[in-house]
Amino acid sequence: MSVIETSITWFYACNTTDVPTNGGVCVKLAEEQIALYYFARRNEWFATQNMCPHRQQMALSRGMTGTVKDEPKVACPFHKKTFSLLDGRCISDDAESSITVYPVKVIDDRVYIGIAKELMEV
Repeated sequence: MSVIETSITWFYACNTTDVPTNGGVCVKLAEEQIALYYFARRNEWFATQNMCPHRQQMALSRGMTGTVKDEPKVACPFHKKTFSLLDGRCISDDAESSITVYPVKVIDDRVYIGIAKELMEV
């Protein structure tokens, strides 16, 4: 029997003041571009991959944020495909595309993004 554990490494992304209210920024962690969003009215932070899967464009950090039935979402600024910021699924149509989401935490006005690594034990 094997057991899979997930280990999260937290990376400093930026200060809270670096992210526009109800908007997003792009953060580069190694070779990865990650979109980071702040929803002021909900006082919640979200992070996703920056690349939109539809046309492979690095654009989601510039997307339009909002909610659909109280679920936080981002829409690509180019073609308006909308993705859940909770689980990354496409919510604008029946498309099977989805995006990667990352955990976010804020400590003393510093924003951290969590990158998961699966560890397998046999």
